[in-house]
Amino acid sequence: MRKIISVSLFVLITNITFAQTEKPTYTDVVSDFEKNYNTNNFEIIFSMFSNNMKTAVPQDKLIPFLTNLKAQAGNITKREFVSYKNGSVAVYKTNFERALYALNISLDNNSKINGFAVTPFKDDKLPKMDRNSTNLILPFKEEWNVLWGGDTKELNYHIISEAEKNAFDFVITNEKGSSFKTNGLKNEDYYAFGKELIAPCDGEIVLVVDGVKDNNPGEMNPAYVPGNTVIIKTINDEYLFFAHFKQNTIKVAQGQKVKQGDLLGLCGNSGNSTEPHLHFHIQNIENINMATGVKCYFNTILVNGKLKADYSPFKNDKISNK
Repeated sequence: MRKIISVSLFVLITNITFAQTEKPTYTDVVSDFEKNYNTNNFEIIFSMFSNNMKTAVPQDKLIPFLTNLKAQAGNITKREFVSYKNGSVAVYKTNFERALYALNISLDNNSKINGFAVTPFKDDKLPKMDRNSTNLILPFKEEWNVLWGGDTKELNYHIISEAEKNAFDFVITNEKGSSFKTNGLKNEDYYAFGKELIAPCDGEIVLVVDGVKDNNPGEMNPAYVPGNTVIIKTINDEYLFFAHFKQNTIKVAQGQKVKQGDLLGLCGNSGNSTEPHLHFHIQNIENINMATGVKCYFNTILVNGKLKADYSPFKNDKISNK
């Protein structure tokens, strides 16, 4: 599963120091930026850049970036000045239609944009967690394979996302390493499709999304990235995020208390998914657009046939509950 968008450009920092009050020049420039972004006038935004910024971010890079941002996050709906970072970079808490980000902008002495970035909005008041403290079993029965998992980009593409950086994608493979039988053109060809997904621990269901159609293999639905979704809140205020359930198979409801091993629903291929699989991660708060990912360890599981305690799986591990 991919988050709404992974965004980053570059910030060119000057040495001017400001008080923590938004300057009128910033108010005007950022308002113009928002207006032109929402009306798709990306060429005008490029004209607002300084010469150095135009060299660093040419128009043929800026326009695809803003187009992708608009397609996935939507228009800007609300913007709030937060502070100046490193003296000259104004940070704005920015609500998009489908995301919350920090808009970072710096200006030169001619009120031209000489630094620009869109990054996850970090709230220092949010709880910080290095790893889960709740004992977890794997969220499925039988033996599954770790398609993505680990701490490097080679092992786990999720690490570029603040909320999903410790996420896993799980599939079921045969002895040849294939996740499907026959030609793989139907969801039913995939070994994971329709398999039961279970609660890794006791907790409360805080979010259920159901009714999203399953994709045809190889296609994706970016309209709602996680597809059919369940979030469990643990007794330790960790949020277990499950994505891509099969349409209309979720068996729990928001507000329901569940026990470890309870059936949540069936594995599917809904949302931003190219084949049936389970996306699973832990985050520190419920809202994925503001959350930070939490490193996930399972209590005692079988890994490639060997018993492992307090283990966080890696790509290509074959895992099952003991």
